Amino acid sequence: MSASPPATTIHAQIYGRFRAMIETGQLKPGQRVSSLRALAEELGVARGTVQVAFDRLLGEGYLVARGPAGTFVAEHITAARGETRAARKETTPPTPPISPISTEKPPIPAKATAPRAPRFAAQKDANEVVLESGGGAPATLQLGVPALDEFPRKLWTRLMTGLVRQVNTLNRPAPAGYAPLREALATYLHSSRGIDLRPSQVFVVPAYTAGLELAVNALSLQGTHGAWVETPGYPPTGQLLRRLGVPPHVVPVDECGIDVEYGIAHHGNARLAVVTPSHQSPTGVALTLQRRVALLDWAARRGAWIVEDDYDGEFRYRGHPLPALKSLDTGQRVIYCGTLSKVMFPGLRLAYVAVPESQVEAFESAIARATYGGCPELMQAAVAEFITAGHFSRHIKRMRTLYARRRALLADALRAYEPYGFRVRLEDGGMHLLLDVPEDRDDIAMARVAHEAGFGIHALTGWRRGAPGRRALLLGFTNIATKDEAERVVTKLMRTLGEPRT
Repeated sequence: MSASPPATTIHAQIYGRFRAMIETGQLKPGQRVSSLRALAEELGVARGTVQVAFDRLLGEGYLVARGPAGTFVAEHITAARGETRAARKETTPPTPPISPISTEKPPIPAKATAPRAPRFAAQKDANEVVLESGGGAPATLQLGVPALDEFPRKLWTRLMTGLVRQVNTLNRPAPAGYAPLREALATYLHSSRGIDLRPSQVFVVPAYTAGLELAVNALSLQGTHGAWVETPGYPPTGQLLRRLGVPPHVVPVDECGIDVEYGIAHHGNARLAVVTPSHQSPTGVALTLQRRVALLDWAARRGAWIVEDDYDGEFRYRGHPLPALKSLDTGQRVIYCGTLSKVMFPGLRLAYVAVPESQVEAFESAIARATYGGCPELMQAAVAEFITAGHFSRHIKRMRTLYARRRALLADALRAYEPYGFRVRLEDGGMHLLLDVPEDRDDIAMARVAHEAGFGIHALTGWRRGAPGRRALLLGFTNIATKDEAERVVTKLMRTLGEPRT
């Protein structure tokens, strides 16, 4: 039995009810839905509120807009849902009518921490990418590091000062995590990702790699037929799986995300798929609804597992943040991995894993045997209060606006080099952008030279393990504060790469 859901925003209620009606077949594929104005009048809400909900449904593929003809339920929904809709019908209560809509204000989340960042090293060779951790300031254009200059340090200091006086926060941490933090994360995942779960299903770990290792151990995946990993994809995933005795099988990514049909055709017997559906790492594309359903159907038929790495899903600059793949998981096959370190600061070293209820006991047993010894309870207590007091959600909202501006600053500075064969690629979200390089240039060599000059950038080819394909550089933009800084950094980078000044 799930905990009762918290109050939520009006546009989220509209979105959720439309999505449920589509998935259960109450709204049929190809059926025209009410106009924004008509629905707003019917519900007694602002037209902009309905627009937010519709934008989210359009972005996720549930609805399609056909200009003056109106807005319709997507035609592919029937074929895509298949067994998943039937399974949902057994577990989902009848959908309430679309009105009335509650106007109760949602609860406001919690507080934050002080910084210390890891360093990203450039490729040592075409087949290996090492992400080294180390002290000091982040390298220029480093990936995965939040805006350290904008973290609310005074607030965090007050929070930590109050908590350190409490004797219980200095205790040895519980293996599965600090109970109030697990409760706070369960509530947050429900409101922000559409995941309905109990606090007992949330496990606190030091990092994504610890969460992946925990999943492999809890599910006894060593020595099996291996795991799908995306290519291009986050290098430590394949490296860790190989060390754990789970052979990684590369599955290509295109503009729709991981190619599920390819995975089934070439590695259909795999027992695990590790994916980044909300913002593919590193290309930035979102996994389409059709492929999400196909991936879930494969896992259900095969008895396989899916690890969903939602490493920066909070930061989306067009439309609403996408719901998690796990929110569609009626078959209990998805292990959801999230991180607090990329939202707050790297030195926090806190991440979390949300597991199906049927696997709680297995994960409890596995985490009790883990070698990393848990996460400091003082830090966990501080984050729990940061979330429950409303600071966490406010910080995310503020950073989303800030990052959109900083991304634009870096992109504008880079566009001056388009005549020399460089092209900026901007997806809908994330903490980095891709810069396509001239066809005659070696992006791995360029990244190596840039790294030696103090830049924390990466080559896309290195994230593809040296396989041929598109060549690009990955550049973090979160710590670019001003237009002058963006232009100065880009000028230095291009000089380092041997490009002429504009």
